[in-house]
Amino acid sequence: MIHLESIDRRNFYQVLELERPAGEPFVAPNSVSLAEAWLYRDENTVHPAAIYDDDTLVGFVMTHDRPEERIRDIWRILIPERFVNRGYGSGTLAILIRRLCADPDYDALVLSYVPGNAAAEHVYRKAGFQPTGEIDDGEVVMRYEESGQKHG
Repeated sequence: MIHLESIDRRNFYQVLELERPAGEPFVAPNSVSLAEAWLYRDENTVHPAAIYDDDTLVGFVMTHDRPEERIRDIWRILIPERFVNRGYGSGTLAILIRRLCADPDYDALVLSYVPGNAAAEHVYRKAGFQPTGEIDDGEVVMRYEESGQKHG
């Protein structure tokens, strides 16, 4: 079963060793992501997590909360090549969507992808994300809107 776990002493080095698929220029290495999370540690808005299938580490995800906008960004998702096309990306998105729907403080998930990354675009559209028409730092922005209003 796919689930997310905090990154700690037990899995830190395993997460660092996760590599993006060969020839995949679109996702930053986990060392960069974890360093960025460390930079924002005092704000408690950046949340890196290890993606597991039962006891097997299969990926990495990092979110960034923007509470003033009621938005949670999916900043990074990395699934190593040996685990690609097994539903781990989609499963991770489903977990994040369920968490969004259960959280009264947030209304939307936002993510972006580099134009030309057709695999990412396909997975995101399949999960219910829609293009916003925005381009952020050269990336196409997509949004998943929580359908029910949770605030007044």
